[in-house]
Amino acid sequence: MMLPLFGGGCAESEFLASSVKSLRSPSGPDYGMYKVGNPYQIQGVTYTPRIDYEYVETGVASWYGDKFHGNRTANGEAFDMNTISAAHRTLPLPSMVRVTNLENGRALNVRVNDRGPFARGRIIDMSRRAAQLLGFEQKGTAMVRVEILTQESIAMARGMDGRVVAAADGHPPPSAAPRMTVVSTELPPPPGARAAPAPAIDRQVATAGATPAAHMQPPPALEQVDGTVSRVPVAPNPGMFVQAGAFSQYANAHRMEALLRRVGPVQISQVDGGNARVFRVRVGPVRSVAEADALLARVVANGANEARIVVD
Repeated sequence: MMLPLFGGGCAESEFLASSVKSLRSPSGPDYGMYKVGNPYQIQGVTYTPRIDYEYVETGVASWYGDKFHGNRTANGEAFDMNTISAAHRTLPLPSMVRVTNLENGRALNVRVNDRGPFARGRIIDMSRRAAQLLGFEQKGTAMVRVEILTQESIAMARGMDGRVVAAADGHPPPSAAPRMTVVSTELPPPPGARAAPAPAIDRQVATAGATPAAHMQPPPALEQVDGTVSRVPVAPNPGMFVQAGAFSQYANAHRMEALLRRVGPVQISQVDGGNARVFRVRVGPVRSVAEADALLARVVANGANEARIVVD
């Protein structure tokens, strides 16, 4: 897996990457568990895993392969670099996303089953096979758009462990009928009455809706995408920016802009979304991932610790 070279943060990234992705299990099932997870911190940035069925983000993708092949992913599955999968910092595991290479227009449905990437300037880490299909295995990185596939991700969550997961509109889907234990107790007849013979009871049925353990099937954790690559129109020569932050107050955006004037061309843009108004502070554009990485390092060094690379 590709890791950043941002000074002291590298050791921290190496440690977490190793602890999450190097749990080798030579035996046992290859299916994992449904997992959202707790907040964690990398290089001073806190990431909070959560269910987000409206997730869309642009940025830079990387890929990982040989070093982690056969190891366990963050939700307990066996990582196979020759299947189509990916690592993401915050989406539930597993989820299904649509990844579009904004440099060549290739788009692919990808199953997210791991945590990462741990390089600050990356938004998703693809398996080697996914990188091949998207056309950036040799290059190593690509400018991408990642968007969650809502219905597929909800179905995947239900299939993993049967939990009720809130839909995109905030309303949970219907719950399954509750399970209860059925217990029979023989009562003595009232005084002076004659007891009828007790009916035969099938003692094997003890729990409503239960399935005998011998007939239970593993959860459908390893749904495979079909590897179909589609072509979509993309803008020629997409540019990359380093977004230092997005602020609800213009004064805060202006203070950040003032801090970054010596770093490069910085701009404040207003984005209206529903009832919310956001002021984005961006530096750039740049045309290569190497330039974007270098610019990101300078922006972070000048006080924007949560800055990220975006494609526009």
